[in-house]
Amino acid sequence: MKQILGDFSKLIKFRLTFLVVFSASITFLMGSKMQVARGDLPGIDWGNWLILIVGGFFVTAAANCFNEIIEKDLDKLMSRTKDRPMPAGRMTTGQGLVMGLVMGILGTWLLGKLNLETGLLSVFSILLYAFAYTPMKRKSPIAVFIGAIPGALPPLIGYLAALGHSTSFAPQDYNIAIILFLVQFVWQFPHFWSIAWVLEEDYSKAGFHLLPTGKPDKVSAMFIVVSAMIMIPVSLLPTIYGFGGFYIAAVSVIAGLVWLWYTIKLYQNMDLPSARKVMFTSFFYLPLVQLVLLFDFIT
Repeated sequence: MKQILGDFSKLIKFRLTFLVVFSASITFLMGSKMQVARGDLPGIDWGNWLILIVGGFFVTAAANCFNEIIEKDLDKLMSRTKDRPMPAGRMTTGQGLVMGLVMGILGTWLLGKLNLETGLLSVFSILLYAFAYTPMKRKSPIAVFIGAIPGALPPLIGYLAALGHSTSFAPQDYNIAIILFLVQFVWQFPHFWSIAWVLEEDYSKAGFHLLPTGKPDKVSAMFIVVSAMIMIPVSLLPTIYGFGGFYIAAVSVIAGLVWLWYTIKLYQNMDLPSARKVMFTSFFYLPLVQLVLLFDFIT
């Protein structure tokens, strides 16, 4: 049983799936509070929140499952992925396909129960991640840009899911939804490029060269610095548009400056320890900012 659970966790990339669901659930709560403030809801619909979590989990797991089916032979070449169930031979691609289809259909159906937009975005996310981003990874660094789109959809999906079948969409709803998408979209560039830097040797075994120039050089490092720099003004958009306050502005600037400092050190040192600091900072940055934004939004 322990092996089965472990294989399932690797198949669906549990930590990545958890982060996706976390992002969506945070923005669902924000959208719900907006509805309550306008008088469209008497309170947060925790049943819909649970549907979002389960549906979002299945949709993300399905996308990751399809990704691993497509990359099974490539995963065998990399130390980081060779022990996943399909490349290790503990699961067939047929079994993975059935699981992916079941989770994808069930997850999409659940999210579609919240509203049509949420269901359609979930399908779009699966298709773009599995069938555009995945094959593009071996062809061009532009794959990071493509992958950043489905990667930024969870907060958008979560916020729209909170609106349910409401027809009273206010202009501010669209502003908030777009900004939530934009923050997570920009965050992914220094995040993924730092991962690509750290794993360059392993990635190259499978033909993945995801850094801007395809290799860890000064130009790629400068792209990481610039993307972290852009993250600071983008993270201030919630405050500028009035649904975030002092706390989120302060935390975003401080966290952004720390992250930027580590990217500058990477540019100066051009070494793996510096790249790891950029990568690990990105892991903490997003959930920290989202939690503070939720707190700021509610208060």
